[in-house]
Amino acid sequence: MQRQAGVDALRAALTLLVLFHHTAITYGAIGGWFYHEVPAGEGAQSKPLILFCTVNQAFFMGLFFLIAGSFTPGAFTRHGAWPYVRERLRRLGLPLLAFVLVLGPLTAALGQSADGTPISVTLGAIWRHHVFINGPLWFAQALLIFSVAYAVWRLAGRPAPVPRPFPTNLTLALAMLVTGAGAFVLRLRWPVGESVYGLQIAYFASYIVLFAAGCAGAASGWLHTVPALQRRVWGAIAAVALPVLPAAVILAPHVAALRGGDTSGGWNPQAAIYAFWEPLVAWGIILGLLSRFARVRTLGPVWTRLSRRAFAIYIIHPPILVAIALAWRHVQAPHLLKFAVTGTATCIACYLVAGLLLRVPAIRNTV
Repeated sequence: MQRQAGVDALRAALTLLVLFHHTAITYGAIGGWFYHEVPAGEGAQSKPLILFCTVNQAFFMGLFFLIAGSFTPGAFTRHGAWPYVRERLRRLGLPLLAFVLVLGPLTAALGQSADGTPISVTLGAIWRHHVFINGPLWFAQALLIFSVAYAVWRLAGRPAPVPRPFPTNLTLALAMLVTGAGAFVLRLRWPVGESVYGLQIAYFASYIVLFAAGCAGAASGWLHTVPALQRRVWGAIAAVALPVLPAAVILAPHVAALRGGDTSGGWNPQAAIYAFWEPLVAWGIILGLLSRFARVRTLGPVWTRLSRRAFAIYIIHPPILVAIALAWRHVQAPHLLKFAVTGTATCIACYLVAGLLLRVPAIRNTV
C-alpha cells in the first residue's frame, strides 16, 4: 500500500495527542503514569482532563492499530514471512528493548525523585530486581504480537486481503456490538487498570477489531475512502453517545440501578455502559479524522519533519515530559494552565531531540 500524506499527518497528530494525554494524567486525569503532580480526580480542574483522557482512550490507540493494520498485508507481501518478522522485530522490538532497559527505568527514577528518592537509588533497584517497565512502548509490544499473529495467519494458508467495499453502516454497527461485548467480557477478568506484562487487556477488544479492519481494508484503501454517509451517521451517533458516560457517572450515586459498580469492569451497568460507549464514540471520531486527513495531499516542511520524527517522539517523550513537569512543580499555577504549558513544551522539546537523534544512522534506520 502506498503511503499518503494524509496518513502520515494523522499519525503525527495522534502522536502529539499522546503527549498531551500523558500530560493530562500528570495534572489530575485518571490513568497510569510515571509522575502525578496532582492526584487523580483531585479538584474541579481535573474533571475536564479526565473527560479529555477518557475520550482519547476510546479512539486514539485503536486508530494507531487501524493505521498499522492497513500497512501490514503490503509489508508481508513485499518482504515475505521471515524477513517481515525480522523487520518487525527490528522496528518494534529494538525500541521496546531500549525503553525497558534504559528509558523506562530513567523515567520511573525521575518520577520518584519528586519524593526525594535519589535517581541512582531507584535505577539500581529497578535494574537489580529486573523490573519490567514498558511504559507507552506497550504499543510496540502489542503491535509486535499482532504482526507475528498476522504472519502465522498467512503462513497457515490464508490469502492476502482482496479489494472489497467499505463497510456498510450495518457492518459497522455489528463491529461496534462485537467490540463492546468483547470489552465487557475481557473486563470481567482484567478490569481497566490491571496489566498483564505491561498490557491493559481491558482495551484490547477495540485494538484487535481495528487492527483486523486495517488489514481487511488495505487492498481497498479504506483509510482514504470513507463514504460521506458512514461519516455523517457515525459522527451523529458519537455526538449523541458522548455525554452518556459522564451522565451515568454523575447520576450513579442517585440512581439505584447504577449503584454498586464502576466503569472499570465487573457485572454491573456502569461497566456495560463504558464498554459499549467506547466504540460508539470511537467509530464516529475515527471516521471523521480519516475523512478529514484524506484531503491532505502534500505536507509542508514542518509536517514532513514531524511525520518523520513521530515514532521517535513517541519513544522518547516520557522522560522529557516528566523532566519538564518536575522543573516547575513548585510554581503555583492553575492545573489547566500547567497542562497546556507542559504539554506544549514537551511537544517542542521532543520534536527537537528527535531531530537530533535521527541524525544517528543506527537510530534513523530503526525508527
